[in-house]
Amino acid sequence: MMSETITIPGELPNLNEIIKASKAHYMAYANMKKTHTETITWIAKSEVKGKYNKIDLDVTWVCRDRRQDKDNIMAGGLKFILDGLVQANVIENDGWRHIGDIVHRFK
Repeated sequence: MMSETITIPGELPNLNEIIKASKAHYMAYANMKKTHTETITWIAKSEVKGKYNKIDLDVTWVCRDRRQDKDNIMAGGLKFILDGLVQANVIENDGWRHIGDIVHRFK
């Protein structure tokens, strides 16, 4: 089994930030999603060497502190990660057929 790693610098928006943006203005979430998805797309294009039919993900979330709940952290960022991998052509889609197991770790 082949394994590849990508590193996303900084932090992705958490679920609370996404909800707040979507309530603030109808384009705020769309702009947020576009920005973060494109960032991950470019990282994936430069760091991932192949295209895969199905992938398992092992996501390590590096947190500054423990002020946010783990589910809040992973719910927001995972959407941008999966969409970025699709946009980068690493996987065809982010449905059940192309995404296997997802493991979350926190540091």
